Amino acid sequence: MSVALFIPVAALAQYVWLDEKGVKQYSDMPPPPSVPTARILKQPGERARPAPDSTALDSNATAPKSLAEQNAEFKKRRMEQAEKEKKAAEEARLAAEKSKHCERTRSYLRALESGERIAQTDSSGDRTFLSDEQRERELREARKLAQDCK
Repeated sequence: MSVALFIPVAALAQYVWLDEKGVKQYSDMPPPPSVPTARILKQPGERARPAPDSTALDSNATAPKSLAEQNAEFKKRRMEQAEKEKKAAEEARLAAEKSKHCERTRSYLRALESGERIAQTDSSGDRTFLSDEQRERELREARKLAQDCK
C-alpha cells in the first residue's frame, strides 16, 4: 500500500477520448489530431467530462416504451392475429362449401348428360319427370355452374 503512495502524479496523467466508432480510448499519449476536441473526455490537468450517451450520438434512437404502451401493442397484435385466424377460417369454410357445391353440380351434370330420366318432387310432394325442354334448360344451367367451379 505504501508503494502506491510514492507514484508520481505525472504517471497518472491519462487521456480519455471517443474514437470514430464511439469506443472509449485510454492513453498516456494525446489522441491523434483527427479526433475533434468535443470527443476528448479527459486530459491531464482537467476534470473528466461525462461521456456522451450512445443514444445522444444516434439521433434515430427512441425512448423505451412504457409497460402500458407495450401491453397496448401486444393486445393490438393479438387482436390482429385473431382477426387473421377468423378470416382464414371463414375462407376455409367458404372453400369447403364451394367444393361441395361443385361436386354436386358435376354429379347432376353427369346425370343429365347420361340421358337417364330425372325425377323431381313438386310442391305437393308428387314425383314428376323432367320434359326435354326442362332437361335442356337444367343442362345449360348445370354447365354454367360447372364453369364457375374450374
